[in-house]
Amino acid sequence: MSTETQYKRFLKKAYKNLPKQVLTSERFEVPAPKSEMVGNRTFLYNFKEICDRIRRDQSNVLKFLFKELGTSGVIDGDYAVFKGQFNHEAIKTLLDGFISREVLCPVCNKPDTKVVREGRISFLVCEACGAKSSIRK
Repeated sequence: MSTETQYKRFLKKAYKNLPKQVLTSERFEVPAPKSEMVGNRTFLYNFKEICDRIRRDQSNVLKFLFKELGTSGVIDGDYAVFKGQFNHEAIKTLLDGFISREVLCPVCNKPDTKVVREGRISFLVCEACGAKSSIRK
């Protein structure tokens, strides 16, 4: 088999493994968290919208926030309720950290990723460039 034929075969195989389309063509923007402290609770009103935009399960994002804030709470419809008073900037900083660590691809910096669990290890798999990297929990 000639090297050109072999090259074309490998090229065809590589094209077949690429995603059909990149999921985001516009600039990736996460909505700013809309939070309010009422008594001894903090409400994050656009929690569902944020989770939908970053394409992550609400329970996983909430678990991360609970761990980082050292608190508990619940999901109530489209918003999250935290026990305790947490300012807007603290929540925004934590969400930005979550996005940079568990949403954006470390190779191409695109948000077109998904989390794949293999045994006890979670990997961030980029649908744009194909990179696969482990996620520290």
